Amino acid sequence: MIETNLAQTVDATNDSGSAYDTNVKYLLSDKQILSRILKYTIEEFREMDIEDIMGCIGDDIEIGTRPVDAGLSNLGRVKETLTEDNIPGEGIIYYDIRFTAYIEEAEIKILVNLEAQRSSDHSRLGYHLENRIIFYLARMISAQKQTEFFHSDFDNLKKVRSIWICMDNDETEDSIEEIGLDRKTVFGNKKNQYPTDLMKGIIVNIRNGKNDDPGDGIKKSQNVLISMLEELLSEKDAVEKKRILADEYGMIMTAELEGRIQIMCNLSENIIERERMDIIEKMIKANATKKQIISYGFTEEEYKKAESAFYANV
Repeated sequence: MIETNLAQTVDATNDSGSAYDTNVKYLLSDKQILSRILKYTIEEFREMDIEDIMGCIGDDIEIGTRPVDAGLSNLGRVKETLTEDNIPGEGIIYYDIRFTAYIEEAEIKILVNLEAQRSSDHSRLGYHLENRIIFYLARMISAQKQTEFFHSDFDNLKKVRSIWICMDNDETEDSIEEIGLDRKTVFGNKKNQYPTDLMKGIIVNIRNGKNDDPGDGIKKSQNVLISMLEELLSEKDAVEKKRILADEYGMIMTAELEGRIQIMCNLSENIIERERMDIIEKMIKANATKKQIISYGFTEEEYKKAESAFYANV
């Protein structure tokens, strides 16, 4: 049962942040969520109903198990030649989520990668995210040799889409961006109509929920996908979150989806509690009085808990 497997994954780590990230991946991989992401990010699905898009998503959804580095993206080969195909001196990188989407009546097959990205700030990452997206797209293309096409039959290459959910944007930065190939004539009059949409990266920028006025939340995004994702990943309690997703976005609260939302909310509460404890401990270390700490909005119970933890580690 998926919920049991997920619960075991969560229990297997003492790092709440790591467990939270893992659960976000499982939550985004739910077909109800994936279908809405496809509808609002990939042109081929834009005019389709959610139920029909769900039927287009293959059963080959992989979460955090698909290597990116050279020679490691063919699933059949991963099991047999993982060590041999590793590049010396380089680690193995894994996609967050990868699956195949089919539109049978149009005979279209699209290979999709979905990434949950806490930060897109190059100063924190140490690189520009756009370059990583291009690298992922290139791997998804080159990995098709001997699986989607053979020898020089390059016209059998399938479209690849790498979708990045970036979660650290400011109040006015909710947006969706595309990165792709662009063809232009720099000299002469030759025109070629062959499309260059084989590979495309999509960045979905959702807000971090912070506002200059702490007592007032951010305004609801005018984009349906962004507003849905912001509700899904918000710090609201599970009951309210499930109500909004069902009433406003038409999601069916299956036992599996409800379980994932509940786990994520529990983990989020644990992370917030740990962060508050860390702040109090730092204030105690800076010789702040109990009265001063409580005046910043912390409770007496939180103070006692943090104080006990602080002096236990001194």
